[in-house]
Amino acid sequence: MAQAREIQVGMENSPLYIHEHHDVCDPITGRVMTGSWVWDSALILSHYITTRAYHEHDFSLQGKTVLELGAGLGLPGLTASKLGARRVILTDLGPLLQGLRHNVDANRLSDRVEVCELVWGTNELPNQLKGSKGGVDVVLMSDVLYDPSLMGPLAKTLNMVCGSETLIWSASEVRDSTSECLCQLTSHGFEVTELPKQFIQHSLCDMETSNNNHIDNFGVYLIRPLKQMCSP
Repeated sequence: MAQAREIQVGMENSPLYIHEHHDVCDPITGRVMTGSWVWDSALILSHYITTRAYHEHDFSLQGKTVLELGAGLGLPGLTASKLGARRVILTDLGPLLQGLRHNVDANRLSDRVEVCELVWGTNELPNQLKGSKGGVDVVLMSDVLYDPSLMGPLAKTLNMVCGSETLIWSASEVRDSTSECLCQLTSHGFEVTELPKQFIQHSLCDMETSNNNHIDNFGVYLIRPLKQMCSP
């Protein structure tokens, strides 16, 4: 059964409506899929990009193409659309796509937000991404840094969708495995920069999270392919 949440991420009188689907299960294990509800990291990432877009002249999503990997319910990607992104592509595993489409429709954003399946590490991108010459402008990821064994497939997909100017923003709850995940991405040719904790503090002050809302429990990272560093 879906439960709707009204989430305000800095845009006055323009909330997002997110439906959480607690009955979406993995067809193999039968377990409820973790992308069925809003995680604190998705809230933090959404607040982060909103705060920067509102207060920094050199940070804008206006007219950009934004890809969200492991979108779950799509909160960061939908936020990017509200902030002026020209095109947003929300991706995740097949069982979660119906919920993503529901949230796109609930917020009347189907004219510029698309939903498609994308399994990390596959050799072929979905049609929605094949026409992105030079890669997408921005990649958003929340709570994907939990399993080091997935970082190889994730890195492969990132290399396929990123161009020389692509910026990757990732927010994550800091777990025992997070450091190893970041090391794995580094070993696959990515530069990782953790942002100052002050950005997270501002987000935590402005939003309702679970009881796990201490500043040290989260990290926000800028990730870039090292090939960018070699570009003229």
